[in-house]
Formats: sequence, C-alpha cells, structure tokens
Amino acid sequence: MNIDIGDTKQELGQKAARQGAEGIRVAIAERGRANIVLASAASQFEVLEALIGAPGIDWSKVEAFHLDEYAGMSMDHPASFRRFLKDRFVEKLPQPIGAIHYIAGEANLATECERLGGLLQVRRIDVAFIGIGENGHLAFNDPPADFATTAPYIVVELDEACRAQQLGEGWFPDMAAVPKKAISMSIRQIMDSRMIVCCVPDTRKAVAVRNAVKGPITPNVPGSILQQHPAATIYLDTFSASLLG
Repeated sequence: MNIDIGDTKQELGQKAARQGAEGIRVAIAERGRANIVLASAASQFEVLEALIGAPGIDWSKVEAFHLDEYAGMSMDHPASFRRFLKDRFVEKLPQPIGAIHYIAGEANLATECERLGGLLQVRRIDVAFIGIGENGHLAFNDPPADFATTAPYIVVELDEACRAQQLGEGWFPDMAAVPKKAISMSIRQIMDSRMIVCCVPDTRKAVAVRNAVKGPITPNVPGSILQQHPAATIYLDTFSASLLG
C-alpha cells in the first residue's frame, strides 16, 4: 500500500485519476479491454471529473462495474448511486463506454448478487476506484467486515455510523429515510483488483485513515486490508492525513 498526499481535494483527485487512467490504458494495450470499478460518493467528485478528461482512453473498450447500491432503491431516487454514476460520469464521457454494469437495488437482492457475480467469474478488475468511509468501511462493507467470503457481491446491513454519514453528506432528509441494507462488492473481490485507487479527502475521514494505515489489519477497520495489496494507493489531502504524523 502506498500513500500520496495532496494539498487539496482537487489535487488528490487529479493524482488519483492520473494513476487510474494509466492503469486503464495499460490494460487496453495489453489485453484489449479494461475492467474497472467505480464508487459513488462525495469523495469521488474530483476523481471522476478528472478521469473524464484523461487523454488516450478508448472508452469503448472499457467495462465498468458498480461498487454498491442501496437495497430497494430505484434509479430515480436522488440518492441512487446508479443515478450518481450515470449523471456525473457515464453521460459526460467523450464517447460511449463499452459497458456499465449497474446494481439494480430494487431487484431481488440474492438474484442480483448472483447475476453480477457471474459476470465477474470471467473478468478480472484492472482498476478499482474506491474510498474509505468514516467508520473505516470499504464499499458498504461496514465493520466487522467479512474478509472471508468469496462471493463477488453480497447483501450487507448498514450500521448506524455508515447511515449517519450518508445523512450528513446530504443524500437523505432524515435518518429514517436512509436504507438499512445494500448490495456491496465484497472485500475479497475488491482486493482481487490489479490496481486499487483509493481517494479519501476531508477531516471527517482522518481517524478512519489513521486506523486503516497505522493500525492492525482487522475486520473492525475494513480499510486496513488495503495494507496487504501490492498495488493500492491511498490518496489523501492534508486534512484526512492530519493524524498520520
């Protein structure tokens, strides 16, 4: 695991996008296609904006997988992660993307996990664009996260800290409106990615960053598993890095 610190969210977003774009270009050059994972969160605004403008990417040769989505949520909901990716990324690309596999939150959860998992049985992720939550989660794998499951996608219960973060970021009007379940890419599936680009800005993430980077590897801090990945880089700003010393 590598650490890269920028002065601002804009700078760390540009750095993260630059590395991820290079991973995409290499995958296309070596294997003819690139498979990526896209996260939907406030931490990804600057990354996605910079990635859209990255030069030299044939997006028609890129296949994207959706990291997580709330259970029971349609794409029309303002907090839908599918809507986030569609509006902020997919529709702004300079050319149509080869394919994007959204998570249908309103579908039967077990069936949807099986459908997406089947796609990943014959594909390996080249670049995963992710973040770390205020409670240390990766995707919607809240603590204590399941480090053992081999299922690519799983149904998870969202803890109070995770739900409070979603409320605090302005996605919902009140706590009662925040869903309690979601479909999430699993920890082992994320860790199977050839490259992980993890963007984590803001003071509110400082404790989670310190625990993930400095603490022991434990399901109680899901982000700590990134210490074991040989090609994971965590991009921080001065605020999220403030407790690293």
